Amino acid sequence: MPRVKPFRAVRPPVAKAASVASVPYDVIDRDEAVVLAAGNSESFLHVVRPDIDLPPETDPYADAIYTQAADAFQKFLAAGTLAQDETDCIFLYRQIMNGRSQIGIVCCCHVDDYEHNRILKHEFTRPAKEDDRTRHVMTLGAHTGPVFLTYRDEAEVNQLVVAATAEAPLYDFTAPDGVQHTVWQITEAGPYITTLTAVPAFYIADGHHRAASAWRAGKARREANPGHTGEEEYNWFLTVLFPANQLTILPYNRIIADLNGKTAEQILAELGRVGQLEPTTDPVPPTAGSFCIFLGDRWYRLTIPADSIDHADPIASLDVALLEQRVIGPIFGIENVRTDPRIDFVGGIRGTDELERRVQSGKWAIAVSMHPTSIEQLMAVSDAGEVMPPKSTWFEPKLRSGLLVHLLE
Repeated sequence: MPRVKPFRAVRPPVAKAASVASVPYDVIDRDEAVVLAAGNSESFLHVVRPDIDLPPETDPYADAIYTQAADAFQKFLAAGTLAQDETDCIFLYRQIMNGRSQIGIVCCCHVDDYEHNRILKHEFTRPAKEDDRTRHVMTLGAHTGPVFLTYRDEAEVNQLVVAATAEAPLYDFTAPDGVQHTVWQITEAGPYITTLTAVPAFYIADGHHRAASAWRAGKARREANPGHTGEEEYNWFLTVLFPANQLTILPYNRIIADLNGKTAEQILAELGRVGQLEPTTDPVPPTAGSFCIFLGDRWYRLTIPADSIDHADPIASLDVALLEQRVIGPIFGIENVRTDPRIDFVGGIRGTDELERRVQSGKWAIAVSMHPTSIEQLMAVSDAGEVMPPKSTWFEPKLRSGLLVHLLE
């Protein structure tokens, strides 16, 4: 059973919560971060995207990046933009987007439970990105963004959450993107700890690199501490636990740079041999096993024969795997979607209009609108100890960074 515990959060005063809270570091590029942080010296982007305060040509992994992040974090603490609570607490974090609500429990999980697969994974991490996040954690001595975890629903946990959220919140604001963020502080954490530690397993929904970096930072701190006891704060990392039935996964769409030396007519002919191909005016696939493809300024729907899919295989039955095995590899000659620069990925939050725009720009030749992976599929893959193909899931809304920070000591 995975362990959880409360923590002494570093957080903004109520009046500053909305101005401090920022989108996560990894959903925007530097230019987008510059725009979002413009005119706001309190934005947590100065900590998680410190490149916005350095020349644009700065190497993203230069020493100056991490020094700048640590300086910004310390300035926030010195100015009272952030301050540490005096007691250990957990928090409830509700997000409302387009009328849909999800409520998670913010607490700390143990790095050993990550290592020993009590916290289950579903994707590989990239070494450069993992190195970057580990260095960020070690330089700041803090976990600045939570790992997004999920679990199969527990009625007792739900009852606790319902009762607590009937009380007045600590924070309540609506971000510029229209998502409402509400946080409750829970000083009596015992009942939550008891019920959550009875849950058989947690699943990483989003934040594999943050989880891996937390584990690596904890391991490094242990090795550097001859008096290590196992009780130190660096053994724990910041998480938010959401019940699975509240979560919605958006599609993670694909764009391809060229037609692999073929004409549009040849591509369409080959797609027609993969499954049923027909023109459509709806760019959203209606069911699993179907894809909408934008080529030559129009949309087509490709439907894979259901009897050709091994539904008992948690990986082979995924739409992202079907697309790789039957279209991206054999038709476009892309063997490794993780490393091939001819393919890119577009989060479903950007919509299908973004796919059309990118193809019509001339920089990309074809786009594929995907049916989203389900949360049940994600957990089935994790339960089997398997790994999903890259960019299989896109979760919305994103967790804000800077509202709750966990120090390593």
